[in-house]
Amino acid sequence: MAQLTKKRKAVAAKFEADKAYDLGDAIKLVKEVTTTKFDATVDIAVRLGVDPKKSTEMVRGTVSLPHGTGRTVRVLVLADPAKAEEALAAGADMAGLDEYVEKIKNGWTDVDVIICTPNVMAKVGALGRILGPRGLMPNPKTGTVTMDVAKATQEVKAGKIDFKVDKAGIIHAVIGKASFDAGKLTENAMELLQALVKLKPSTAKGTYVMSIFISSTMGPGIKVDTRVVG
Repeated sequence: MAQLTKKRKAVAAKFEADKAYDLGDAIKLVKEVTTTKFDATVDIAVRLGVDPKKSTEMVRGTVSLPHGTGRTVRVLVLADPAKAEEALAAGADMAGLDEYVEKIKNGWTDVDVIICTPNVMAKVGALGRILGPRGLMPNPKTGTVTMDVAKATQEVKAGKIDFKVDKAGIIHAVIGKASFDAGKLTENAMELLQALVKLKPSTAKGTYVMSIFISSTMGPGIKVDTRVVG
C-alpha cells in the first residue's frame, strides 16, 4: 500500500472523509487543503437520482455564476460577416465562418465555447463528430445557437456556464478559483444547486440530490450536506 506523504497526511488531518459538511464549511476546507502552487480551480460534483438513459430524465441547462469562474474563456462565434463583427465588438476572441469550419475539420479545437447563429447550423452540424465529444457543439438549449451573438458572448465571458448530467448521473461544474473568498464560492455553488433543483424531471422518483462534493485541482473531495438544497 502506498505511503501517505507528510503533505497528504497534513491535508487528511484537516477533515473527516465520511462527514457531510455545511456548504460554507466545506468550501473553507477546500481552500485550506489546496496545496497547489498555482491558482487551483474549484469544482462541484452533484450526483442526481435520475436515469440519464431516459430522455425524460436528462438534466441539462445553463446558469450565470454571480462571481464568474475566474477562468479566461476563449469564445469562437461562427456566423456571417455582420454578426461576426458584432461578436468581436462584444468581446469574442474569434469570429468568422468558413475559415474556422475548415480549421475544425482539420482537428483544431483550441477554444472553450463555440456560439453560432441558426442560419449556419447546416455547416456547424457537420462538425458534430469533432465538437460533440469535446463538449463544444453549439446548442439552442444552452443559448449558444442564437441570433443575439453579442449578448451570448458577453454572458459567457461574464461567467455563464452550461452543465449536463453524465452517464453516471453526475453533474460536474467549475464554481471558481481557490483564490476566491469563501463567500463568493458559496454563492456560486448555491446558484448552480438552485438551478439543478428547478430542473428536477417530473419523472424522477425518490431522492433527487443524492450527494454533493466540492474539490480543487489535485485536492480531495469534501462531502457536502445535501440538506443545503432543502
